[in-house]
Amino acid sequence: MTIVSPPPKAVTLSPDLAARFAAIVGDKHMVTAQQDIAPYLTEERNLYQGYSPLVLRPGSTAEVAAICKLASETRTAIVPQGGNTGLVGGQTPHHGEIVVSLRRLDRIREIDVQSNTMTVEAGVVLATAQQTAADVDRLFPLSLGAEGSCTIGGNLSTNAGGNGALAYGVAREMALGLEVVLADGRVINGLSKLKKDNTGYDLRNLFIGAEGTLGIITAAVLKLFPKPRTVETAFVGLKSPADALKLLTVSQSMASNSLTSFELIARICIEFCVKHGPSIRDPLTGSHPWYVLMEISSPREDARDTIEAILAQAMDEGIIDDAVIAANLDQRKAFWKLREVISPVQKAEGGSIKHDVSVPVAMVPQLIAEANEAVVRLIDGARPFPFGHLGDGNIHYNISQPSGGDQKVFMARWNDVHTVVHGIVARLGGSISAEHGIGVMKREELPHFKDATAIAVMRSLKATLDPLNILNPGKVL
Repeated sequence: MTIVSPPPKAVTLSPDLAARFAAIVGDKHMVTAQQDIAPYLTEERNLYQGYSPLVLRPGSTAEVAAICKLASETRTAIVPQGGNTGLVGGQTPHHGEIVVSLRRLDRIREIDVQSNTMTVEAGVVLATAQQTAADVDRLFPLSLGAEGSCTIGGNLSTNAGGNGALAYGVAREMALGLEVVLADGRVINGLSKLKKDNTGYDLRNLFIGAEGTLGIITAAVLKLFPKPRTVETAFVGLKSPADALKLLTVSQSMASNSLTSFELIARICIEFCVKHGPSIRDPLTGSHPWYVLMEISSPREDARDTIEAILAQAMDEGIIDDAVIAANLDQRKAFWKLREVISPVQKAEGGSIKHDVSVPVAMVPQLIAEANEAVVRLIDGARPFPFGHLGDGNIHYNISQPSGGDQKVFMARWNDVHTVVHGIVARLGGSISAEHGIGVMKREELPHFKDATAIAVMRSLKATLDPLNILNPGKVL
């Protein structure tokens, strides 16, 4: 399913205005040729195709501020964009807005090992931030499948989650301070390293997760953590999500905060990965209905003993059927490679309808059971494809089309499937957007799943901070 945005209706960009924007960033960093603009208009899943007459690539906060000031004066809509890895259309210019790419804001401004902080600009690639922390014997634990291309600004703007959220939290919990450019060009200088600061409203958290609709994040102070001395990874086979939940309880009891990842994977995911993935092998000798990929990270030399004790107890209690602990770094990487390709390999099996949802951890087995039954009842032959972060209740509840079926017919049921799955999620006290944001994909659904007063407050905030509606218009609200 590709959602093509309508051509711009009232968007005009005169040569004079284009020249004024060009004067801010320099001709070298203004993109006008449509073939060069094209990569900024599509996204990973190819669900959205946007339009834009111009891409600006500022190299400093001052240039971003000048762009916003001019955009405000001329009522020119702009769309901030980081690594363009978003999955809900939030970074796409749907109505001919100017794209403001922040990739050139890629400096590491400071590393403070004693304070365990790192100050980086919004265009720093996540993998670069991770490596920079590792170079000073520290850990920046945010980890995503797109970490080689997504940027810190985008991670914060969408409040990204990822595989380490169980132990370290989501992006919001990894930022101490922000530098933000407002719609009118003013700059909030909030790059604080303080862990305790109760001086007024918490403006930082207002912009994290706002998807660029309230302001443009240009830099952030990130938390660093001690680098683990030992990391042990295991792939576990078991009968059901309920057993996986029991294993999670045992693991948290025995490992506490050392349990850093706990991923739930259905058998169908393994089958697709082995069939279509690049050099992917089945991690266990036998076939199991469900799997858990778990990881223990410890500042001491005890991770191996801990994970062995967990698996031994779970085996004794009949919770798990089989398990293998990675024998070396290559095997650990192979386990995680399998996890990373789960979503992409679905393409080889035709159309897939995807959900990024969360429920209370204890409700995950019920969510999967009820959704599986409802989806198969709705579409005969549909293949539920659930996997995700069991440790924090975030399940990527995907459905592949019936084998040999018509992809267009299946994808035409997108809204029907979302209605069914999201209805179950809501009844279980969950969220229809756990870590990918709202963008445009879930914008129309949001009022049905969020408190009406909360929506009204959100609209008031938008009107206050962006009264001309020039920052990423039409996203979220």
